[in-house]
Amino acid sequence: MENVYRINLPVADSTNLFVREMLEEQRSGQVVSPGILPGFTLVVADYQTAGRGQQGNFWESERGKNLTFSLLCHPDFVKPSHQFLLSQCMAISVREALLRYVAGVEVKWPNDIYVNDKKISGTLIECDLQGGKISNCIIGVGVNVNQELFRSNAPNPVSLKQLTSVQVEREEVLSAIVSRFGHYYELLREGKACEVRQMYMDALYRRVGRHRYADIRGEFMAEIAGVEPTGHILLRFDDGNVVRYEFKEVRFVLDS
Repeated sequence: MENVYRINLPVADSTNLFVREMLEEQRSGQVVSPGILPGFTLVVADYQTAGRGQQGNFWESERGKNLTFSLLCHPDFVKPSHQFLLSQCMAISVREALLRYVAGVEVKWPNDIYVNDKKISGTLIECDLQGGKISNCIIGVGVNVNQELFRSNAPNPVSLKQLTSVQVEREEVLSAIVSRFGHYYELLREGKACEVRQMYMDALYRRVGRHRYADIRGEFMAEIAGVEPTGHILLRFDDGNVVRYEFKEVRFVLDS
């Protein structure tokens, strides 16, 4: 992917927060590193002290073992109501990069990456709107690469090293992710969002069959009927009814 301005950090509380602070400096008129506005800005941290996941969850990452990075882009050609496309682009990009090393890589709605029912990657996206358009999109990604022991209470983490028994070059994984994201980003720019959505659906975890989920009423069996452009998931119950959920309204029930 061309026109990427890269910043490497030995330590950061959160790469998303670092990018956010750079944008705030820009707005306040302070000097900003060149390259932050055009194209893409990639911030990579060797270690994060306060990495965040969806719903404010903590992202555990051992120093020097995994990938923690944020990519800033300016997709003013994507409708704000369809900003989930950016999440889909990154999800399928991470998936394709990891498929170079292991099989069975899938996208768990909305944008986690799973391998055989275990989580190997997560993404947190923050978008700014200006003049009815997306002015900034910060995409924070964590990928478990070489960590072998997870100490947090996360229920099902896994890494490439655990899956392959081989030390994996982190830079190689990062390069593949960024390259694939650039490809799908250009598809969006060309008006080919339908191709991105289809690839996302083809890669979706539990895309076939009935599985266990839970909402405010408790557990139930359902099948995925689709994912809307807004990012809502559609679940079809046994009686044929289809229910629309936002991310925080439903959870996947995994086998213990």
